[in-house]
Amino acid sequence: MRTFFLLSFLLIIVVLIALAIWTRFQVSAIKAQHPPTGLLSGMADGNLHYRYHAMPEGQAGADQLVVLFVHGATGNLLDPYNAFAPVLKDKRSILFVDRPGHGYSPRNASETPAAHARRYVQLLDSLKIDKVVLVGHSLGSASVAAFGVLFPERVQGLVFLAPATHPWTTGVDWYYDLASTPGLGWLFTETLTLPVGLGRVDSGVVSVFDPNPVAPGYAEKAAIELVFRPASFRANSRDVAGLNAFVLEFSKRYSEIKAPTVVITGDKDDVVAPSIHSVGLERDIEGAELIVLPGVGHKPDYAAPDTVLEAIERVSK
Repeated sequence: MRTFFLLSFLLIIVVLIALAIWTRFQVSAIKAQHPPTGLLSGMADGNLHYRYHAMPEGQAGADQLVVLFVHGATGNLLDPYNAFAPVLKDKRSILFVDRPGHGYSPRNASETPAAHARRYVQLLDSLKIDKVVLVGHSLGSASVAAFGVLFPERVQGLVFLAPATHPWTTGVDWYYDLASTPGLGWLFTETLTLPVGLGRVDSGVVSVFDPNPVAPGYAEKAAIELVFRPASFRANSRDVAGLNAFVLEFSKRYSEIKAPTVVITGDKDDVVAPSIHSVGLERDIEGAELIVLPGVGHKPDYAAPDTVLEAIERVSK
């Protein structure tokens, strides 16, 4: 019996080593398939990978505000870029960022949505951008809300899409807690999350879009596989697992936001609860407009892009 347990233990070790080696090779392949598409800023608090399309000076719309898009969990800047850049890049100055830890933006272990907002300001400073309209989806809305509280002088307007901004009581999926656990989370992400995650990309995308159809080629165009790289998955998990504690306190400050605000949510969103987050923003931000889209799930950016574009125009004035 003792020999059996010893052999079983050795077999597990061999399998984990093999998975770790396979993961290293697969990460290289994913990075080769989905290389950086933008620029990497150099800032004191950490770099940000971004794509910026500025209207040429003297061209109609060049004097308009820059629109800054912030993606949600499990994503990167290509998610909002693919939804809005084709429509806006010849009409407005637009800026897309990889949130810290996602895509090609590195993340410090202790960062919160407020720290992310500070990084966005540093990026704006480096690009000599004064004021922006911020558009945040899902978990990215928490850093947009933090930006609105901490840097009101830099905000013209806010648009929240299927936001995750308020405390809730149901917890998060177990793998986020596991992956964000020191030590054990490193082992989990270095061996198991990539092979398991790659096998669940399609079903995961369907569940996020549900009940709306998935945009053609979405997973490939948005480079969703990037999030399953070990370091990225740990960063994503820390964001998700730590969000509730952050918004439990920080949401008390949302009443300080005075910029024009539009909140857009679907009444079929099963990823975040509109009754908690979207209704909470309407309640906490004076004058906020809440738009509830019938039959729309967690991706109003793809299911109802015209509604989002109209909201951007309204808060820009």
